[in-house]
Amino acid sequence: MLTIIEAPRGEAMASFDPVLAETRFGCGLGPGLTPAVDAGEMMSRLSGPDEAAQRFRIEDFGAFAPRMARTHELRKALRKVRGTEGETAARKAIKLERASARKAQRGWLWHAMMRRAHTRDGLRERLAFFWSDHFTAVGKAGVLRRANAPYVEAAIRPHLTGSFAEMLRAVATQPLMLHYLDQVYSAGPNSIQAERTANNPRKKGLNENLAREILELHTLGVDGPYDQEDVRELAELLTGLSYSPQGGFKFRKAMVEPGAETVLGVSYGGGKAKLGDILRALDDLAHRPETGRHIARKLAVHFLGDRPEEDVVSHVAQRFIETGGNLAEVTAALLEHPAAWDGVRPGNVKQPVDFIGSTLRALAVPPEALDVAQERRISAVIEAPMTLMGQRWERPLGPDGWPEDDDAWITPQRMAARLEWAMTVPALLRPDLPDPRDFVETALGGRAPEELMFAARAAEDRSTGVGLILASPAFQRM
Repeated sequence: MLTIIEAPRGEAMASFDPVLAETRFGCGLGPGLTPAVDAGEMMSRLSGPDEAAQRFRIEDFGAFAPRMARTHELRKALRKVRGTEGETAARKAIKLERASARKAQRGWLWHAMMRRAHTRDGLRERLAFFWSDHFTAVGKAGVLRRANAPYVEAAIRPHLTGSFAEMLRAVATQPLMLHYLDQVYSAGPNSIQAERTANNPRKKGLNENLAREILELHTLGVDGPYDQEDVRELAELLTGLSYSPQGGFKFRKAMVEPGAETVLGVSYGGGKAKLGDILRALDDLAHRPETGRHIARKLAVHFLGDRPEEDVVSHVAQRFIETGGNLAEVTAALLEHPAAWDGVRPGNVKQPVDFIGSTLRALAVPPEALDVAQERRISAVIEAPMTLMGQRWERPLGPDGWPEDDDAWITPQRMAARLEWAMTVPALLRPDLPDPRDFVETALGGRAPEELMFAARAAEDRSTGVGLILASPAFQRM
């Protein structure tokens, strides 16, 4: 149950605002989409059935794995026919399999945007994006380059109202994460695998990538109470985390570093190699107070602004600690703070995914506006413009995900790309564009400044008027 905390003495109490609920914590306003009446209803929708995912399907990783298995078998077949007449056909089969995954990925992009456009539960879509960015994982080769959306469906989306520890476990055992951070190749220096490959100049050794990112990005934060020795010991503990060529998680005991490992003063393992030792360490990290504060600050920055007040961060962090990282309670703590409903504070500049998603929502663009089979059209209308705006779909530059600072998104080149998209693409997706005089109210819910309302009334045609509204500073912010 939500309990709205009191505002500091002498300050006015900020009350729930349905427009802010949809813009600051959701996917924007849209015709025929009724905002929640209070924060309790927002949480009720979030805890209910995932209606948008049921309507706009995206493969989870279990459904994606057969693509990996087929590619593995095709590559085995290629090795057998290299230098023969069958090589050309074998290479073509691999190319077709990869093309099928690429085509599916573009379809999932459209479905992700349609979820934003038509959901009753915009908070769920925003949280799914936030957490997938927090646990950034990118496919680097083969069909795994197309696996981000299935990874999110399997490891992120089911845990939005569960415990942070459960989400961390799910992420750390997901093939895409193990592939992205090269954990699949990490072998203990004294492991059975190391002994087997002692004379192999191409042997793989210990890799610290996953251990470092778990400590620095996923749990404790860059200023957390750990040092290089903790990183190394955790890296040795994580050895064995891997996956099969068929796409399933696999714990490879032969790669495990023998002996106990000490992380932040706690000893793990020491007996037979067990996955349970790793999971216990992850659970301990997930429940640390430093983790709670790191998560609280990231949530506050993402939803409330680049420099949130310390009392907001402290309030959310305290709820994280009190509930053992219950993410429903953590989200509720953010929503119950008066700062959440402060309409005076400027919202964050929308990232490209939020800008395009909220545009599709405001225009009520129908799912059939783009055929999921038309991957080139999806690329031209959605994916390529997002890249010009600075956000290549599912391809952040590093494991720390997308930047939150407004300055990262409002460069001249990136703003020019937004303006061009706003002026040209809406008419392609909705030939029957709404009257700008009505659309300004639909899109901004009474928050439009007078000069923008005047521009909407004075626009020479609907396309120009709609474009001016979408390109306006009022629409560009949450």
